[in-house]
Amino acid sequence: MCGIFAYLNYHVPHTRREILEVLIKGLRRLEYRGYDSAGVGIDGGNSKDWESNSKCIHLIKQTGKVQALDEEIQRQQDIDLDVEFDVHLGIAHTRWATHGVPSPVNSHPQRSDKTNEFIVIHNGIITNYKDLKKFLESKNYEFESETDTETIAKLVKYMYDNRESNDITFATLVEQVTQQLEGAFALVFKSVHFPGQAVGSRRGGPLLIGVRSDHRLSTDHIPILYRSSGKDKKTCNTLPRMDEDTCLFPVDEKAVEYYFASDASAVIEHTNRVIFLEDDDIAAVSDGRLSIHRIKRTAGDHPARAIQTLQMELQQIMKGNFSSFMQKEIFEQPESVVNTMRGRVNFENNTVILGGLKDHIKEIQRCRRLIMIACGTSYHAGVATRQVLEELTELPVMVELASDFLDRNTPVFRDDVCFFISQSGETADTLLALRYCKERGALTVGITNTVGSSISRETDCGVHINAGPEIGVASTKAYTSQFVALVMFALLMCDDRISVQPRRKEIIQGLRILPDLIKEVLTLDEEIQKLAAELYPQKSVLIMGRGYHYATCLEGALKIKEITYMHSEGILAGELKHGPLALVDKLMPVIMIIMRDHTYTKCQNALQQVVARQGRPIVICDKEDNETINNSKRTIKVPHCVDCLQGILSVIPLQLLSFHLAVLRGYDVDCPRNLAKSVTVE
Repeated sequence: MCGIFAYLNYHVPHTRREILEVLIKGLRRLEYRGYDSAGVGIDGGNSKDWESNSKCIHLIKQTGKVQALDEEIQRQQDIDLDVEFDVHLGIAHTRWATHGVPSPVNSHPQRSDKTNEFIVIHNGIITNYKDLKKFLESKNYEFESETDTETIAKLVKYMYDNRESNDITFATLVEQVTQQLEGAFALVFKSVHFPGQAVGSRRGGPLLIGVRSDHRLSTDHIPILYRSSGKDKKTCNTLPRMDEDTCLFPVDEKAVEYYFASDASAVIEHTNRVIFLEDDDIAAVSDGRLSIHRIKRTAGDHPARAIQTLQMELQQIMKGNFSSFMQKEIFEQPESVVNTMRGRVNFENNTVILGGLKDHIKEIQRCRRLIMIACGTSYHAGVATRQVLEELTELPVMVELASDFLDRNTPVFRDDVCFFISQSGETADTLLALRYCKERGALTVGITNTVGSSISRETDCGVHINAGPEIGVASTKAYTSQFVALVMFALLMCDDRISVQPRRKEIIQGLRILPDLIKEVLTLDEEIQKLAAELYPQKSVLIMGRGYHYATCLEGALKIKEITYMHSEGILAGELKHGPLALVDKLMPVIMIIMRDHTYTKCQNALQQVVARQGRPIVICDKEDNETINNSKRTIKVPHCVDCLQGILSVIPLQLLSFHLAVLRGYDVDCPRNLAKSVTVE
């Protein structure tokens, strides 16, 4: 949701103008996450001595887009943009409002006091902020915003004002603060008392650190430092000595740059070397050295954090010749489904290999049921593949919305296998459901698009869908790749069952031709644009189907809601007579999905019921289905594929329709109002 970006240059001289350009560019890379205001915090003096400048902090905050913040920066009269800094920490933020309306005072960075002794940027929600605020107000700390985040800034100042020793470190202060916080957060702190130092922490929210240096780094695995727990009061609650064995730094020279970010897309143009922080990590940069701290050891702790190399390339997050990221990602689907299958499906001998599951596949085959847990589009991917999973695994398959799953305290057993589907791998409700299932002993499987994400790290095993970066808030290629990944899992589960081999071979050969069929569907773009021109004045649209295509109706309706702000509803055609038929008249736009599968006759009956009520349905059908084409006034004809994969082809016209409707209505396709790409709070 909120976007965090911070940049620390250590003995890499930059002017304030250059530093602000890095910060603004980082925020632009995070715009897709959804936000309503933005801000930066930098050293504020205009002296040529950076140590003098670091004794004050300057905040610049603005509602609206990052462009508005950039314009506000250029209007600043009291800061010299040409002052050079040898060492400097700048922090920046895009805010998605949760507590308090969008306004400069509610924007981040939030400050500890009017002199900006401490400032903080935050992604998440602090659930006990009211109690903290009440306590701090009783200590005469004055609040100026409506945010939960301001309590964090005030709390760190309270800890500093009441410190037991003047030798306290910035990391220790932040540790003391995070121990008092409840809820989800990713945080980065800056302070006049600790110039040139940065401290970041996370619990439930994503946070990574990019490292850039022209010199060899001291290690590729940063050891975790723990507080001592000895009985000696002098050693209790102290950290081991920080040296070349416990810190990351450039060996030959001191010059190094660090980038803190919510997302790898913000740092990839600077470096591909990143460290993904775990929950309750405290990452501190002091004197150019990065160390990672934790309060105490817990079961399953990794002893170090590895420096990973990102495979993402900058051009992957650029729009290219497309008008928006969503349009680009719709048209990338022939390649993205190939990447999901690459190296996993052998079309010559009809075998499927999922390396992330190989050590657990026997255990999965012995389970008593499969539970698919997800939110939004990822939930629809589970609904879309439930039928083929039940057919090929012969196991009961539950598909659950993560929030409802938790609200019901759903029974979960040790012989269940729980799948957690999330594009970002950071979805808050899905993560909470994951931890709920792990506590009950179930085997957990992640289906994500993001290497290093929380879900990919916390599950027992999983499958990366390899769809490539998805920037548009309305998910498109991640949906089709999740769909393919779950079908591949179903194929893997039945590879030794002789009775299903003909069906299994049919599906694998369907996967083989799928990319070409997607390309064929994308040639309908101009036709669908004309249809959008007819529909965009409408206020509502109904989308009906059944069987394999009920999920397509749900997903198509969600896409239209997300970016066009039209009311849209996905309806199970079998339920038409039980209420929804009352909505049908000559004015209501109705889209029906009718394919030649086991529900064909029933869908034809539903079509006749709509026509009999003066409805004028638009039918998405098989291009070879002459009966439907001849009996319908308006059709969108898609190529034929094996029944369980047909939903991938039928959803793409609805993705294109939602895109063109949004463009015609003049809306921002990539950043719809009130929504965020990565939903990291409940």
